[in-house]
Amino acid sequence: MYCPFCRNPDSRVVDSRIADDGASIRRRRQCTECGRRFSTVETSSLSVMKRSGVAEPFSRSKVITGVRKACQGRPVTDDDLAVLAQEVEERIRASGSAEINANDVGLAILGPLQKLDQVAYLRFASVYQSFDSLEDFERAIALLRHEAQHEAVPDAVPAAAAGH
Repeated sequence: MYCPFCRNPDSRVVDSRIADDGASIRRRRQCTECGRRFSTVETSSLSVMKRSGVAEPFSRSKVITGVRKACQGRPVTDDDLAVLAQEVEERIRASGSAEINANDVGLAILGPLQKLDQVAYLRFASVYQSFDSLEDFERAIALLRHEAQHEAVPDAVPAAAAGH
């Protein structure tokens, strides 16, 4: 890191603090040449490997742009989309890989989007998973209904086991 004042390549760390809820580290540095102080922010890089073989930095805004189309006309706010993009990034970072395939980003979007809005989920999944027929939609809807039934029915204790 070059000093922004004198361009000296050497500096020492004076103080380090966690920033952005642990996603980055803010460091106060002091130039060993001119003695002036400056701040740096360190984050881990996360690259997305496109089908073309080109790697580009992960972008929450690209996640939001892609999902926004599926959410058009749905009761989904910009804040909802920002939270979804953050959740997607957290899931991807939790995988421990510094480079991820674009396809895996799409897969990471499906879960949070399903919880956010099921119609938007179906729209996104239909494009992302290349639905070719009504049967593809029917299978996806049946799966959503199945999952909703299992979430709605708590682990009930049978009346005989409860002693009634």
